[in-house]
Amino acid sequence: MPYISVLDMFTIGIGPSSSHTLGPWRAALTFIKHLEILHRLDDVTGVTISLYGSLALTGKGHGTDIAIQLGLSGYDYKTIPLENVVEIPEAIGRNRTIILSGKKEVSFDPKSSIVFNFDKSLDYHPNGMIIEATTSSDTVLREEFYSIGGGFIILLNSSIPNVAPATIPDEAATGLGKALDWSTAQALLEHLKHPDGSFSPIHKIVLEQELTLRSIEDLHSELKAVYTTMLEAVYRGCITPGILPGGLNVTRRAPGIAAALLTGKMPDSPENLINVIRTQQYQFSEVIKWIGCFAIAVNEENAAFGRVVTAPTNGSAGVIPAVLLHYLCFENRNAQQSDIEKFLMVAGAVGALFKQGATISAAMGGCQAEIGVSSAMAAAALTECCGGSPAHALMAAEIAMEHHLGMTCDPVGGLVQIPCIERNSMGAIKAIMASQIALASDPKKAKVSLDTVIKVMYDTAKDMNTKYKETSLGGLAAKISLALPEC
Repeated sequence: MPYISVLDMFTIGIGPSSSHTLGPWRAALTFIKHLEILHRLDDVTGVTISLYGSLALTGKGHGTDIAIQLGLSGYDYKTIPLENVVEIPEAIGRNRTIILSGKKEVSFDPKSSIVFNFDKSLDYHPNGMIIEATTSSDTVLREEFYSIGGGFIILLNSSIPNVAPATIPDEAATGLGKALDWSTAQALLEHLKHPDGSFSPIHKIVLEQELTLRSIEDLHSELKAVYTTMLEAVYRGCITPGILPGGLNVTRRAPGIAAALLTGKMPDSPENLINVIRTQQYQFSEVIKWIGCFAIAVNEENAAFGRVVTAPTNGSAGVIPAVLLHYLCFENRNAQQSDIEKFLMVAGAVGALFKQGATISAAMGGCQAEIGVSSAMAAAALTECCGGSPAHALMAAEIAMEHHLGMTCDPVGGLVQIPCIERNSMGAIKAIMASQIALASDPKKAKVSLDTVIKVMYDTAKDMNTKYKETSLGGLAAKISLALPEC
């Protein structure tokens, strides 16, 4: 199996969905890049995008149309100013033109150029989309993409000359540095085991793999950027009141929770917020509230088209930051950047096990594939950082996922708000409890392995009714009737 980098599992992007926002954004960017490389951009006279399956059913609520327009325009989801995320598509809609890659202006009306095929699906994956460009010679250049979770996309078919099918991020290329000899939890443990029976920590094998792909300086820089983005999302969520967009009229709650927990005024930076929390003594109930606040803050930002980190998805972006900040603020107040990197590397390794052995796409597996996986990742990372062995860490991941099995994805109104925001806080609490249970247990006596849970999770995903897989056709989404404004 190819190695999946921790930096592929943690991607900096724009909310509200990794599979419905980041994935389509990447697909649009890729399509335009192919046109540019082959010098066909100047020939384009029009572009049409057709969305299928889950991408169509919940695309409006997830901002799929917004993401596509920004991708076609050539904007980078890692660096685009947040105020431009909504302003640019609004301008495109008013002018009915789009500037492809910022260079070639063509007619484009989002209401007709982006087609939502609500009753059609493509065979390969529920999140399918086709992008077509018409040229001055009436030739149609066509590419078929699938957004498979966590921002990963697959280009399955292309009519553009010299373009081959690929997975983006390109897992094959990512794994060229060193052949991966573990793709299951059991194989990972065997790889970590020394002849004397001792084990290397999980983060060390991840570090070894990462250094086949990039320098240690680049790795430090990239992981610091991931953590900084997570922390900034928490802070923005804690200082930004108001109503979330989309028509559900959901009030942001993180600012009120944070204000009630702080003894003074809100600190003036993300770093100072953490420093202040670290210096305070909180009761158990207050610690629980902070954990919930961290998770809710991130996902309220995510719902408002803010910048977050897929962890491993946007819908579950709050779980890992909440558990990481729990570790930094309450478990190890002297933790350094190296501890943060250790946490992220362990979490990334566990997330890769789920991606390889099951799915991290809610359109494929329901919410267990998002909140469940993120909770398992966080549980393993917290356990190793708190001194647990690799067996303890993998046991914690198993416990966390075991108690998310069968969780459906039923976003009300197709928005990543109800019940998604609260579910992140629940996933964070479960991760911390799973870690505590694992640290107090003997992994040799465990009756269920992580590999078994990953298989059961995938079997459950395949058995789950389609209406519970990010379609808004079942569960809470079907029971709560809300008149949303037309997008």
